[in-house]
Amino acid sequence: MNADQLTDGLQTPFLLIDKNKLRTNVHRLQSRIENLGAVLRPHLKTVRSIEATALILPELSAPATVSTLAEAEALANAGYDNLLYAVGISTNKLARVAELLRRGINLHILLDSLEQADAVADYGLAHGVTFSAFIEIDCDGHRGGLPESSPQVINIARRLSDPGARFQGLLTHAGESYSCTTDECIRAAARQECDALRKTAALLQREGIDCPVLSVGSTPTAHFAEDLTGISEVRAGVFSLFDLFMHNVGVCNMDDIAVSIVATVIGHNAQRNTLFIDAGWMALSRDRGTASQKCDYLYGQVCDMSGTVLAGVKVSSANQEHGVVVLPADSPYLLADFPIGSRLRILPNHACATTAMHLQYQAIDEQEGTREVWTRITGW
Repeated sequence: MNADQLTDGLQTPFLLIDKNKLRTNVHRLQSRIENLGAVLRPHLKTVRSIEATALILPELSAPATVSTLAEAEALANAGYDNLLYAVGISTNKLARVAELLRRGINLHILLDSLEQADAVADYGLAHGVTFSAFIEIDCDGHRGGLPESSPQVINIARRLSDPGARFQGLLTHAGESYSCTTDECIRAAARQECDALRKTAALLQREGIDCPVLSVGSTPTAHFAEDLTGISEVRAGVFSLFDLFMHNVGVCNMDDIAVSIVATVIGHNAQRNTLFIDAGWMALSRDRGTASQKCDYLYGQVCDMSGTVLAGVKVSSANQEHGVVVLPADSPYLLADFPIGSRLRILPNHACATTAMHLQYQAIDEQEGTREVWTRITGW
C-alpha cells in the first residue's frame, strides 16, 4: 500500500514519517561510526518519541542523547538507562537529575564553568548522589564551552572528582559545520572537533587527570569524519529524518528525507497562479533556515503524495493555518494539476522545528502496508 492509501481519511495537516527511510538513515550512520571504531550516541531531540526511539536504539542500554529532562524522564520510564542531557546544567534541575540517578538511570550532565561544578558537587554531597558530568569544549566558536586546552578545564575536572560528582569526559559540538557548502569543509570541521578534544584530554592527562570519554558530533561531521582515533562516541540528531537544510549542506539526498507534512489543497487564485493549502506555519514551523543557503526552499518543498519532488514548486509563504504555493511562470505544472481537495506532501526546512509543531506523527511502512500513530514527548 502507498502513502495515499495508508493515510486515506486522516484530517490534514499531519506529520508523516517513512519508517523505512528512517531505518535506512539510522543503519547508515551506525555502521559508519562503528567501522571507525566509535559508538553512536544518537540525539533524540529531533524525533522525541518512544516509538521512534525503538527504531533508533538497538537496545535499552544503548547510549542516547536528549535535549530536555522531559525526554530523559520519558525514556527512563520506557526502560532506557544510558542518557546524556546535552544542555548546560542549571541548579534548579539538579533535583530531577538526582531522582533519575536514584532510579538507577545512568544520566550524564554537561557544564563549562567552575560555578556549575561547585553547585553540582555540593548538591551531590548534600543529597547523597554522585553526578556524572562532561565538560563542554568550544571547538569552533559556535556557542558554549571552554576553549580547547583552557587551563580552566583542569580546575573544573578536579572539582568534579570531589565527593558528589564524577568527571566523565569532554564533549564538543561542531555547530559551524552547518555553514559548510563543500565536503572538504565538513571533513575539516570533523578534524577540528576531534583535535580539540584530543588536545584538551592530553592537557588533563599531563596533570594526572583521567579523561574516560571523548564525545563529539553533529550530523554533518558524523557523516564525513575520517579519523576517530581516541574518540569514544559520536552524537548526531537530525540524521534519522534529515531535512532540506541537511540536503543543502550535502549530507543527504532529497529521497533520504523521511519526514513530510501532508496538506490539502483548499483554494486557487487563477490571476496570481497560486494555490492554497491547509498547512501554515503552525504545521510547517517558521524555520527559514534554507534562506541563507545555496537553495532557498522558502517554507518547504512540495511533493505529490508518492513523495515525488515537484521541481520548483515550494510553499512560498505561510500564515498561521494557510500556506501559499506560487507556481513559477516556467513551471510545467498548472493549477488544474492540483484540484481542490487533493493532497500534497511538504518536505521541511528543519525537521526538529517541524516535528515540534505536532503532538502525534503518522508513521507508515509502505512495504508492510502498515500505519502507526507515534506520540511526541512534550515539555522540558
